[in-house]
Amino acid sequence: MKKNILLSILSGLLLWIAWPPTPYTTLLLFAGLVPMLLAMENIIQSATVNKGKKLYWTTFLGFFIWNTLSIYWVYNSLKDAGTVAAIFISLVPYSLGPLLMSLACWMYYRLRLKISRGKALIGLVIFWIGYEYLHQNWDLNFPWMTLGNGFAVSHSWIQWYEYTGVYGGTIWIWAINILLFLIYISFAENMKGKARLKLSAMAAAVLILPLSFSLYRYYSYEEQPNPSNVVVVQPNIDPYGKSGNVPHAEQLRILTHLSNSLAQPNTEYFIWPETALSADMDEDAIRHNPQFEQVQQFISKYRNGNVLTGAETHKLYNTRKTTSARPADPSGRLFFDSFNTALNIENSAEVQIYHKSKLVPGAEELPFGDYLSFLKPVFEHLGGSTGGYGKQAEAGVFYSQSGIGVDPVICYESIWGEYVAQSVKKGAQFIAIITNDGWWENTSGKDQHLDYAKLRAIETRRWVARSANTGISAFINQRGDVVQHSGWWVQAVLKQDINLNSDLTFYTRFGDYLPKGASLLTVIGIFYVIFNLKFRKRINPTAPARG
Repeated sequence: MKKNILLSILSGLLLWIAWPPTPYTTLLLFAGLVPMLLAMENIIQSATVNKGKKLYWTTFLGFFIWNTLSIYWVYNSLKDAGTVAAIFISLVPYSLGPLLMSLACWMYYRLRLKISRGKALIGLVIFWIGYEYLHQNWDLNFPWMTLGNGFAVSHSWIQWYEYTGVYGGTIWIWAINILLFLIYISFAENMKGKARLKLSAMAAAVLILPLSFSLYRYYSYEEQPNPSNVVVVQPNIDPYGKSGNVPHAEQLRILTHLSNSLAQPNTEYFIWPETALSADMDEDAIRHNPQFEQVQQFISKYRNGNVLTGAETHKLYNTRKTTSARPADPSGRLFFDSFNTALNIENSAEVQIYHKSKLVPGAEELPFGDYLSFLKPVFEHLGGSTGGYGKQAEAGVFYSQSGIGVDPVICYESIWGEYVAQSVKKGAQFIAIITNDGWWENTSGKDQHLDYAKLRAIETRRWVARSANTGISAFINQRGDVVQHSGWWVQAVLKQDINLNSDLTFYTRFGDYLPKGASLLTVIGIFYVIFNLKFRKRINPTAPARG
């Protein structure tokens, strides 16, 4: 048992060392799960009782180490979560990852009781992808640790994400780890040399062929010339001072001054960060808002200019129009929704509005709010922020007067490949990520967030213009290269001629087809396991527990 624990710990440490933003260690992803597979095999082959429970908690230890060391920075963001209850709910999605990973391993163990090891290992990969897709789409979502994200530092290796998205990377990692595990096992089980040679050839092919195709695609890929001049601004205003210590007028002065310092007469887009317009704005009267008028005064100097900026906005209702709406006055006759918003402001009366859709569980949204709506008055009474934001249902696209389509992506949303691709499919020709990474302080969180943006560029073959209030702002080309970037916690402004692209990649057209198929098979596998558990108890109700 002690040996299995050490193997699990080793897996957790290897995966952490290989994880972004650590450079030059990505190769360890292809071996990081081998010790975990060996630990599971040792437990399955042992004569002990309660194998399932032992396997579950042994694997949990390694996954917990990997997750905790990779996303320790999450805890720095909880200072703004509000009440103790809001902090607790905010922590749940991050904590669930290792539990769900171990559940996939437990399902593999149950399959091993009925089918061969090889077929069960295929089932393990399917269950794992099913977990990843669940953790991307339910109300307690946190897809940060999707295995395919691990190649964000070595993006030249996975140019084929334009066909598969990050789930292709998950399959690649598991496939090589499983083949290396089987090669190791072949020695312990005294397999014939021919079988071992076959496994070695398969492992080499699974590693080399995707890598070779990716490197060929990376070095041969050429962007079609279609330039647009874009300016990205990093005002570097302490996120904890945006709503109080720094006057709103001073924040706007910083933004416009930095923008003017690099702008050209033909600049078409100025990208300002999340909640750059920090004074709350009534959307129904936005054209008369002093902040909006100041931005329009600034943009008037640039004929085809647009300002894509984050803002805090709200809408008033006469009834509780949405599930996220809250009372606006003690009488209960007026309600409102608050939004984390992106605005597109141009040289006209036209203003385009997008409401952040992928909200942070706990901090911005009450998970399962339709079923737990009875808790909302409690949070409202305690002053917590849980459930505090409304959202829109679909991805959005902003269009400039000249017809340029841009995908407004607000912070957390940038880790959803399919969601970003939906805007591209609707007509976005480049991606604008607006974020405020200062909550995480000077940790690897800000670097991981930047690295993951490379994956969105590759999946959609779109430039990414990234504006971060406190860093790191950047331009990323269609191959995923960071062409320019700012420093951390400094005022900065970047200018770049980017190439707009209207072509749609295979992934943009079909989205997350891999995990959707795996999820269907996972559901079938769950029913198969449940059926066999119940059938076994009927046949032999006195059988000893096997976990």
